[in-house]
Amino acid sequence: MGEHAAGAPAPLTGVKVLDMSRVFAGPVAGRILSDLGAEVVKVEPPEGDITRLWGRKAAGLSTYYVQQNVGKRNISIDLRADGGPDLIRSLVAESDIVIENFRPGVMARYGLDYESLRELKPDLVMVSISGFGQTGPESGRAAYAAILHGEAGAINVPDVPSQARDVSFSAADVLSGMHGVIGLLAALRVRDQTGIGQHIDIAMMDVMTFSSDASQSILDDAGHDPRGGQIFDAVGGPILLSGEIKWFWYQLSNLHGLVDPGAKNRPIEQKKADRWALIEQWMLEQPDRATLTAKLDEAKLAWGNLRELGAVLESPTIVHRGTVATIDNRDGGTRNVIRSPYVMSESPTRDPGDIAVRGEHNHDVLGDWLGLSLTDVDGLLDRGVLVRDEWAEQLND
Repeated sequence: MGEHAAGAPAPLTGVKVLDMSRVFAGPVAGRILSDLGAEVVKVEPPEGDITRLWGRKAAGLSTYYVQQNVGKRNISIDLRADGGPDLIRSLVAESDIVIENFRPGVMARYGLDYESLRELKPDLVMVSISGFGQTGPESGRAAYAAILHGEAGAINVPDVPSQARDVSFSAADVLSGMHGVIGLLAALRVRDQTGIGQHIDIAMMDVMTFSSDASQSILDDAGHDPRGGQIFDAVGGPILLSGEIKWFWYQLSNLHGLVDPGAKNRPIEQKKADRWALIEQWMLEQPDRATLTAKLDEAKLAWGNLRELGAVLESPTIVHRGTVATIDNRDGGTRNVIRSPYVMSESPTRDPGDIAVRGEHNHDVLGDWLGLSLTDVDGLLDRGVLVRDEWAEQLND
């Protein structure tokens, strides 16, 4: 992880974050802020975050839930209970940042929308992440990542639409969470300079469109000429080259002597197909993979292996950078999580911390932030305003 300056704090030390989000995009933002040193408290509903149902479970904690919520403290508040919204407002008054990703209108139903909360705390910085924005003709639509992948043109649709396949990771969620953090940090700087808080409206549809170079090409009337990866059969298995066939041929013919025996005046599409076949034949004829990749490097062609998802974790880069961390599984064992990608020369980052069960920190957070006594918190538990998972009971016995 590298050495850091003696006593250098984590970048966001002292920043308090109330994370009211669920599922993926919002929790990604909270996880990043936590890894950068903020104190992040996840507010979970009594029924739990839906990601508790996704993946292997231990101590009531599932794969997906752990990955997005490790490092956060956890309290469980029932917004439908008498006193639930009031408790949230008390916590907001002590927060620097609030994260939420309810459907637009839900926070207002409980008097927890930005306009209401800024009356309580004028310098509040708040981000709302939704599929289609806080206002507009589609603002009320439910939106998971897969929906935005389709709406934003990220899924290639073949001649038989039923054969289309979504991308293999939640790009819309992760990108929206990251852009949410960028917006929050920018707004936090404005607050620190001026004392003015603000609300950040992140629409996942905006994020996916911003991320699409193809959309920009179409907007610029340049058409859409894909310049992504080109996959060839090769010695040792398929290999991916980044660029266009004309560039591949130019480099390989000049450096490694590939020759096209076809007529110079044949149609361009035929020429491309012929040269593709010649490149592929050359790749298959190399004595081994190491020789092939050395020749591609010599030709200054960017190449990549096509890894199965499980094999990605065995990448020499991933191993070298310590990207996989081991944490307490909360049931006597351990489990692995993926670290955030921030490696700083002076400040400590990337330690994912511990994973909390639902309601584990009810007493701690409300005592630390609001000065409530154990008796006060127990009273909120008795009235159903707070909820505590059975695992929290066991872990604190």
